[in-house]
Amino acid sequence: MLNLPAGQDGVLPSQYLAAAIDAGVISAGRFTVPKENIQPASLDLRLGEVAYRIRCSFLPGRHAVEHRLKDYVIDELDLHREGAVLETNRPYLIPLKESLALPAGVAGKANPKSSTGRLDVFTRVITDGSDRFDEIAPGYTGNLYLEVVPLSFAIRVREDLSLNQLRLSVGRPELTDDDLRSFHRQEPLLFRHGQPVAAGDLAVDDGLFLSLDLRAAGQQGRVGYRARDNAPLLDMTRVGGLDPDAYWEHVRAEEGDRIVLTPQRFYLLMSDESVTIPPNLAAEMMAYDPTSGELRTHYAGFFDPGFGYDPAGRFQGSRAALEVRAHDVPFMIEHGQRVCKLTFERMLEEPATLYGRGIGSSYQQQEETLGKHFLPAAGAVAGGP
Repeated sequence: MLNLPAGQDGVLPSQYLAAAIDAGVISAGRFTVPKENIQPASLDLRLGEVAYRIRCSFLPGRHAVEHRLKDYVIDELDLHREGAVLETNRPYLIPLKESLALPAGVAGKANPKSSTGRLDVFTRVITDGSDRFDEIAPGYTGNLYLEVVPLSFAIRVREDLSLNQLRLSVGRPELTDDDLRSFHRQEPLLFRHGQPVAAGDLAVDDGLFLSLDLRAAGQQGRVGYRARDNAPLLDMTRVGGLDPDAYWEHVRAEEGDRIVLTPQRFYLLMSDESVTIPPNLAAEMMAYDPTSGELRTHYAGFFDPGFGYDPAGRFQGSRAALEVRAHDVPFMIEHGQRVCKLTFERMLEEPATLYGRGIGSSYQQQEETLGKHFLPAAGAVAGGP
């Protein structure tokens, strides 16, 4: 159906995603899937016409989601026109416009968009007959549902807004640690201060580790942001117009280039390393291993081919924004501390388009952690448009 290369493993690039839409493998029923929602190695999924406020999160197990949903619905919200307000720390389930009819052997994975994670909006996809979030079984046919939990800010959403992304793959495209070391020797994946990270300094364990930048060089001593309590309603349908001071407090490092995280507060920080995702690879940021500390890092996952990549060599990588939350006790983190991990996958083919300014990507060459919804902070160096 998709004329996939025989015997090859990899993530489906943009041209195969477009073919999947044309073939009805990805469908939106009576709606059209916008071409601009096709990213180099992922597809932006859209909210449907209604949101259900539910009393608890759930997985359907052997059942259809709609069958289980009726036991948990508290209220139904209309997402037409002005949309609806989703309150903090309450779960909502929203049917997505897109549905799937995957061929055998083609599997899916979902993750929040970067702009969603930077607002501390927790999302995960649910499918019929599944006991796992965000993982879509090979050959799955059926609807997609998005669980949404705003954690720091009450948000306004409406129909057609994209909060998460879908990535399709065939086979086992993951790079091993040996693959990563070999690839980095030939084409560097991580840079520090404009230079490739030395092979001996590369931290590898089922992926490449990234560390924190907590040295305040300029930026009025700021090393990141912390979400304010009792902030105003955040309208996710607006881009670029929100005053960051209404939503964020500045975070400044203590002597020794460290900060102490307040439990249950949400922080936006920046990686010390810059990342390059070449055209033949895709990457995913993995949540922090809780056995290594009382915190969670990075809710948003996908890094598409072209992130931090410039074949002309005008820049060397882009830094990653890190979303961090301590759990039950105050937790101290230091400059250079390894806090998250990038895993890499092979692309089935190089995508027809790469992440970057040419397709309106928001975070190329970023030196600022705030998302696209906010006006640039004073003294900040913005990334892409």
